[in-house]
Amino acid sequence: MPSERPSDHRRARRPDERGRYNGGAGLGGGAPVADGAIPGTTGRYLVLLREDAIDDGVKLLAGVTEAQVVSLAAEEGTVEPERLEGAGVVVFDKLGVAVVDTPPERMQALSVTEAADNPILAIEPERYVYALTAEAIDETVAAPPAPVPVVPAPIPAMDTPIARLPVEYLLGYRAAVDHLVTQLLKGADGAAGLVSEAVLAAIDESAITWGLQVTKVPASRFTGRGIRVAVLDTGFDVGHPDFMGRHVVTNSFVAGQSVQDGHGHGTHCIGTACGPKQPGRLPRYGIAYEADIYAGKVLSNQGSGTDQGILAGINWAITNRCAVISMSLGAPVQPGQAYSRVFEAVGRRALAAGTLIVAAAGNDSHRPTLPPAPVGHPANCPSFLAVGALDPQLQVTFFSNGGINPDGGQVDIAAPGLNVRSSWPRPQLYNTISGTSMATPHVAGIAALLAEANPGVRGAALWSLLTRTARRLPLSARDVGAGLVQAP
Repeated sequence: MPSERPSDHRRARRPDERGRYNGGAGLGGGAPVADGAIPGTTGRYLVLLREDAIDDGVKLLAGVTEAQVVSLAAEEGTVEPERLEGAGVVVFDKLGVAVVDTPPERMQALSVTEAADNPILAIEPERYVYALTAEAIDETVAAPPAPVPVVPAPIPAMDTPIARLPVEYLLGYRAAVDHLVTQLLKGADGAAGLVSEAVLAAIDESAITWGLQVTKVPASRFTGRGIRVAVLDTGFDVGHPDFMGRHVVTNSFVAGQSVQDGHGHGTHCIGTACGPKQPGRLPRYGIAYEADIYAGKVLSNQGSGTDQGILAGINWAITNRCAVISMSLGAPVQPGQAYSRVFEAVGRRALAAGTLIVAAAGNDSHRPTLPPAPVGHPANCPSFLAVGALDPQLQVTFFSNGGINPDGGQVDIAAPGLNVRSSWPRPQLYNTISGTSMATPHVAGIAALLAEANPGVRGAALWSLLTRTARRLPLSARDVGAGLVQAP
């Protein structure tokens, strides 16, 4: 059981300067586990508050937890992540959600009902989340390189309860199996989702990336001017030469780390959504090249974060009146698993505030050998626009998740996600990678173009416009939703 002392309870999850928790693996090498927490969760709790009773809910939480309360009411400037880490209750005013850091015994004193006098609507464990990048397929070599052997540790005795296995072991073992399956798929004759050398060679990306070509971005007269686009990810290379002179607002929500991108994923996603029309080196890779960029660092330089960081970033973006939020991050869910009630409420409240959240469906699939994996968290919430990934042949990529879970969890739209070139932190400047993470900023950038073209269209109306104007594909809606996103 976790300690009864809140200070000890919090200290179990605080990272050191290298992003490590409890002396375990770094954030990029496996999620830490607080004492007594479910694997994949932090030991903290998400609490959904009734919109008309937020103050009452905060008072109730403060009384039960006897912890310090920090409210992010009307903060448009910098939010210090250390301030969030040190609080027992963090309240996001725009979302009506609190993150509570207290032992489970205290949380059991709270009840969840639909009664009008109860300010608490839902309580959930807080999750760890990750940047979503699939293994890129190198288009510059004649044959794939020899696979690097990955040997998992011996499987524990079958009488070892799964709940007691270290999460680092579980994630490492899954990564090993995923790697082996991917290599087998690459070698399989006719494996769906893999692009042949002949097809790649036929694509002319000398001036414009293939993703922008198939989404008709070059023909659009819109630029994203006047539209605020928030990208919540690993941060941004604020000194990248392709973005000099752009309006960029930054905020880090990761304690001990600046917004400067030490990973690359965030800079790549920002580049696709809002990169320049004329980069320092061709091809053009950016869509909304005159949009205002709001770069929120919610994932560490190791590529990991928590629900709290995401909520802080969403709260910040809504407060700053961003029309679009792009989130290429998440966590896997199981077949039949329900979506988060807390994040679904956040999605609905964001839409009501005029902000559309675009999220990556996830890269947990191994088509065609295995059925597609379900859309991951938080993209599986019905009020988040979930994006699947396509290859240059406009086929579903082998890694893209599918809408297989009932009652939510659908794919809403699709975009280019295989071998996507975009910006990268200095000194490299550019990189080509793959994932539904790369598809998501295509949709976010085009959403900014549509928002500029239709000044009165925001929130749910912007969602509807994106799906109505998508190019229909001869593929299952389970995998591509309304089809391929198209620029106005």
